Amino acid sequence: MSTATEKLEPLITYLDGLTARAPVEQVEARMRDAEVTLDDVSEFVRFGERNYLRNLMKDGPWYHLLVMCWRSGQRSPIHNHDRSTCGLRVLTGVATETSFEVTPSGLVKAVSSEDLHDGGVVVTQDSLIHQVSNLQEPGKDLVTLHVYSPPLLRMDTYSLTDRSVGEFRPMILEHAGSGI
Repeated sequence: MSTATEKLEPLITYLDGLTARAPVEQVEARMRDAEVTLDDVSEFVRFGERNYLRNLMKDGPWYHLLVMCWRSGQRSPIHNHDRSTCGLRVLTGVATETSFEVTPSGLVKAVSSEDLHDGGVVVTQDSLIHQVSNLQEPGKDLVTLHVYSPPLLRMDTYSLTDRSVGEFRPMILEHAGSGI
């Protein structure tokens, strides 16, 4: 059994037992308790040159467990989680989460921003609009562990300059190895 499997076993056992969407409180508690490190998930750490990468560790009918890898300056689209619970844990680096709200004009505006350091956890759900970014200096990478329950196969996207709501279907890189 790999180190990642051992350290993530309680989380994975919980996720494998789901028969519906995981509640925010349960995901948050289990993400905080997971003592997984960057070394534990090293076989899933792969970066993209232009965009962050979503690397699938494990999945089931009611979840995806992903390792996301971000180079300096890379960020997600401004998005929501369309009927999914999302848990994020920082494994290394600093993740900047910016929350947005829709204004009376129909445009979105940033309302808060928080830096999450190693071990930091945030859990969101449904219509909360946010963006995750690696705003560290060049050469500083960010690696995050994510749970989506149910799997996040599409999300609404937003622009600072356009009132229309877009759609994003995230590409997930499946691991060719044995997984966990």
